[in-house]
Amino acid sequence: MSNLALPLVEFKHVTFAYPGATGDRVILNDVTLSVPRGKVTALMGASGGGKTTVLRLIGGQQKANRGEVLFDGRDVGRLSQTELYAARRRMGMLFQFGALFTDLSVFDNVAFPLREHTSLTEELIRDIVLMKLNAVGLRGARDLMPSEVSGGMARRVALARAIVLDPELIMYDEPFAGLDPISLGTAAKLIRQLNDTLGITSIVVSHDLEETFRIADKVIILANGGIAAQGTPEEVRHSTDPLVHQFVNALAEGPVQFHYPGPSEADDFGSQAALGKGNRP
Repeated sequence: MSNLALPLVEFKHVTFAYPGATGDRVILNDVTLSVPRGKVTALMGASGGGKTTVLRLIGGQQKANRGEVLFDGRDVGRLSQTELYAARRRMGMLFQFGALFTDLSVFDNVAFPLREHTSLTEELIRDIVLMKLNAVGLRGARDLMPSEVSGGMARRVALARAIVLDPELIMYDEPFAGLDPISLGTAAKLIRQLNDTLGITSIVVSHDLEETFRIADKVIILANGGIAAQGTPEEVRHSTDPLVHQFVNALAEGPVQFHYPGPSEADDFGSQAALGKGNRP
């Protein structure tokens, strides 16, 4: 089977835990998943479920404790530093809230990866940057500073920077957070258009259910260290799993509890009442 027929990203029985003072905190436990080439795959689930950790494992910022994290058939955790940097040049990353360099103009923010990772002439860099800015509708904003653009525009500048090296994979970490409805809809449309036009693979981490379901080909719901559901948006929406049902319907009651686990109310308030009574003269 050729590499083109294989998923671009695969997790095979991946376990990952963050070390803590009271023991390791397991985030992913024996997780197996795949990200098909040329498609938009959404990673969703409650906060703390491991979505951003998945992105860090793909990018090599973290290494799995067990299992394999494959990018184009190669285990990211076993790559040398030189090989890892080469793999990262095939990836683009859109960070939460854009993470633009505040002391660089819009143009220079987008040009930064080209100047850092290539030996292209400034003339060619200028043409590429303007093409990428034009793709996100901001060619006219090239001379502005990040402080002079709106939150939605900043996210689009960051998207132009993420695609400037023509990556095969783009990872979006909460691309819709903090956006007004117009900017949110624009960002979602851009993700879908760029994915189809450039023939790339996209992974979108998001809590915005409606917009994400609208643009995704595949949805993976992470919960309790594993995968609660995966499939097309319609398949996930009609899942009978209680946790998935709670999540996609935004229900307050369900497996994910509002109250953090602790002593019962009777024990907590009762003990205080007894303590107060015992202290009376």
